[in-house]
Amino acid sequence: MTQTLNIVGGGMAGAEAAWQAAYMGVQVVIHEMRPQTGTFAHRTGDLAEMVCSNSFRSDDDEQNAVGLLHWEMRAANGLIMQMADKHRLPAGGALAVDRDPFAASVTAALRAHPNISISGVEITDLPNDGQWIIATGPLTSAALGRAIAARTGADALAFFDAIAPIVHHDSIDMSRAWMQSRYDKGDTEEERTAYLNCPMDRETYDAFIDALLAAEKTEFHEGETAGYFDGCLPIEVMAERGRETLRHGPMKPVGLTNPHQPEIKPWAVVQLRRDNALGTLYNIVGFQTKMKYGAQADVLRMIPGLDNARFARLGGIHRNTFLNSPTLLDDQMRWRAHPHIRFAGQITGVEGYVESAAMGLLAGRLAASELLGRPLSSPPQDSAMGALIHHITGGAEAKTFQPMNINFGLFRPVDGLKGGRRGRTDRYRAYTDRAKSAWRDWLDNCAA
Repeated sequence: MTQTLNIVGGGMAGAEAAWQAAYMGVQVVIHEMRPQTGTFAHRTGDLAEMVCSNSFRSDDDEQNAVGLLHWEMRAANGLIMQMADKHRLPAGGALAVDRDPFAASVTAALRAHPNISISGVEITDLPNDGQWIIATGPLTSAALGRAIAARTGADALAFFDAIAPIVHHDSIDMSRAWMQSRYDKGDTEEERTAYLNCPMDRETYDAFIDALLAAEKTEFHEGETAGYFDGCLPIEVMAERGRETLRHGPMKPVGLTNPHQPEIKPWAVVQLRRDNALGTLYNIVGFQTKMKYGAQADVLRMIPGLDNARFARLGGIHRNTFLNSPTLLDDQMRWRAHPHIRFAGQITGVEGYVESAAMGLLAGRLAASELLGRPLSSPPQDSAMGALIHHITGGAEAKTFQPMNINFGLFRPVDGLKGGRRGRTDRYRAYTDRAKSAWRDWLDNCAA
C-alpha cells in the first residue's frame, strides 16, 4: 500500500496535481484552508477559483507557447483544461471561461474521485515526514510563508499582482460602445464579436490619463518594496512610464472600426471581455489597478460607454509570494534540502493560470510515480512543460530570478533554424511540432 500524498492548496496547481496523482492510483488529501480562512482575493470555498482574469490566454497550439501548453495538458488528461473547455466563452482566439461554473465543476470532479479527500484545516508549518506538495499559490498564508522563509534561510521573495474590475453589462451604453474582436479574429460570428469596445478621442484620452495619474492609490506597508510582474502591471504604473504607453498597450486602437462613427479612427480603445456565460458581466481587459475604490470608479466612468457603469468587482492589488526555485528545487520539483516536499504552481516562480496548473500536473505525476515505486524522468526540455520546469529549476539566473510566463524564448533552438532566413511562423511551428513529439514520447513512457 502506498503512502498518502498530501497537497497544500486547492488552486489551479493543487487541483491538477491531485487529479493526476489520484488517477495514477495514489490516495490524495487536499488541504485547502478556504472557506474557513479566507484571502483578500477569493470569494468562495471552491477549488481552482479564478481570482484575476477569466482567460487562459491564446489557444493556438501551433503559433503560441501557451496554446502549446494547453495542448500538452489536454494530452495528459488534465482536469483544468477539461473544465475550461466545458465552460468556454467566446473570446476570439483566446480560451476564456465562465469562472464560477468552472470552479464548481473542478471542485465537484475532485470531490467525486474515490482516491481524493479534502481537508479544511489550515497548514501553518512545513511537515517533517510524509509526501507533500506545497501549491499555495500567490496568496500563501502568512504563517506558512514565515515557515518557508525560516526553513529556506532567506526572506520570501515577492512581487505584487493587480486585479482588473468587472462591469455589469446592462450598465454599459451600447450607443457608444460596440462588439468586435480585434481584426475580426475568430471562426464564428460569436467569436468575431467577442469583445466590447469603448472608443476615446485624443481629448478624452488625455483627460483620462491626467485623472489616472492624479487618483489616490493603495499604499504599501512600511518597508515593502513594490515590484510588479510585467504581465500584470497596474494601468497607472504603465501610465507613469509615459502618456502614450496605454495607447500602445491595452488601449491600442488597431484592428477595430467603430460602427457608430466608421469614418473616425479612435485615438484609443478600451476593451472588455465577457466574464460569464450569461453575458451579464464583462471584465476590463488589461485594466489591473491599485487605485482606491472611490477614485477608481470615478476614473473608470470617464471611459465613453462606461459613464453609468455599475461594478460587480472593483480592481485591487495583492502580494504574490514565490521561491528562488533555481537555488532550492531539483528537476523533480523537490526541495533539495527536504526531498519529501515538492512545490508546484505560482509559488515556484511561474506566472499565469495555465503555467500554474501545468506545474501542478507535473508535480502530481512525479510525486505519484515515486510513491508507486515507478519514478519518472523529468519531462523533456523540448516540450513546453519541460522548457518551463528547466527554466525554474536551473535554467534561470538565480540572482535575477523573477516569475515567468511560458514563451518560445525558453525553448532550445531548432536545428536548421538558428540563424536561418525562415520566418517566425515556420520557427514557431517547428517548436510546436518538436514539442508535441517529445511530449507524446514522455506520456508513452509514463504509461509503460
